[in-house]
Amino acid sequence: MKHYHGLPITPATAAYEAVKQGHAFVSFAHKQQLGVAIEVCQSFAIDNGAFSAWKSGNPVQDWTEFYNFALDCMKYPHCDWIVIPDVIDGNEADNDALLAECPISKNQAVPVYHMHESLERLERIASDYQRIALGSSGEFSAIGTNEWWERMNQIMNIVCDKDGYPLVKMHGLRMLNPAIFSKIPLESADSTNIARNIGIDQAWKGNYMPPTKEMRAAVMRSRIESVNSANQYIAQPVSKQLCIFGGAA
Repeated sequence: MKHYHGLPITPATAAYEAVKQGHAFVSFAHKQQLGVAIEVCQSFAIDNGAFSAWKSGNPVQDWTEFYNFALDCMKYPHCDWIVIPDVIDGNEADNDALLAECPISKNQAVPVYHMHESLERLERIASDYQRIALGSSGEFSAIGTNEWWERMNQIMNIVCDKDGYPLVKMHGLRMLNPAIFSKIPLESADSTNIARNIGIDQAWKGNYMPPTKEMRAAVMRSRIESVNSANQYIAQPVSKQLCIFGGAA
């Protein structure tokens, strides 16, 4: 499994500790540390930045600049793939239109399946691409909830064979949590956990607290990368809440 750590991470010295001889996830929305990925990583992948732009209230309308950036990145032999632009709150037709517009080969272009979309769309893109990205969205935006795992069970029924082995390579967007990816047969996953947590002093307690951000990055990376994804999918149990009238909620 490839563990992609999201950049940027500050300071740059901590970014080096997080991704040197490893794997980085570079967002078009925050590409200032692309040079770090090029210089020290075994490989890196390019995210389209749609989620960041959407959260900021300024969703991208024209993807020309992104594709120019992505094509430049793909000149490097250790650039693995790029995430095809997607519309976070769009419908399936919107996202299918963006797939059709992508100028990059399907060998290196990865479509996003948003978990609230139809299973028919999942089946269609999984059969058309060698790698897909799974994005938590809609009512399944909170990763690891009962509802999320119930949906993941349905998804894995589509993209795995009867024994749970994957039929397509899968990347888990924001799923680089050992409690999550250890249960799913992902080829790779990403998160910005290191970037978000190395500067939160109250999150680091005890007698042996790493004193620097660089050491914290190294500790977090080691803990995350000590775990691999599952080889095959085993349906996860989903608890049902009982309503006050006695039935399952």
